[in-house]
Amino acid sequence: MKANLERGDSIEVLPFFRIVHVTNTGAAFGILQGAGPLLIIASLAGLAAILIYLFNPGFAQPVVRLGLALMLGGAVGNLIDRVSEGRVVDFLKVPNWPAFNVADSAISIGVVILLWTMVFQPPEKAGPSNS
Repeated sequence: MKANLERGDSIEVLPFFRIVHVTNTGAAFGILQGAGPLLIIASLAGLAAILIYLFNPGFAQPVVRLGLALMLGGAVGNLIDRVSEGRVVDFLKVPNWPAFNVADSAISIGVVILLWTMVFQPPEKAGPSNS
């Protein structure tokens, strides 16, 4: 699709959804434009933290691991674009929202899953009860 859609062009798929060709040298919502090296370092640090939590037995709940895995996959996807191209290609657009990509969606869904489990999942007991 990138080869057929010039940068800045878009195709309407549905009245509320477009495929666009936008590049972003910054972070989410276009902040930190041109800060590629800083964003690469931050991404690597974030990946390390996600991997530590993903393989930590204390975070063994399947839903938590799903959220972490989505965040990991999205971060890796954006990092590959950022290292190989110097920018991330955003191609999904809905009204009143900046363009985004599948990796951004995975990260966002992963964060929502983690927040959901922190708020609504009851804490696990530390060990067997002696009572």
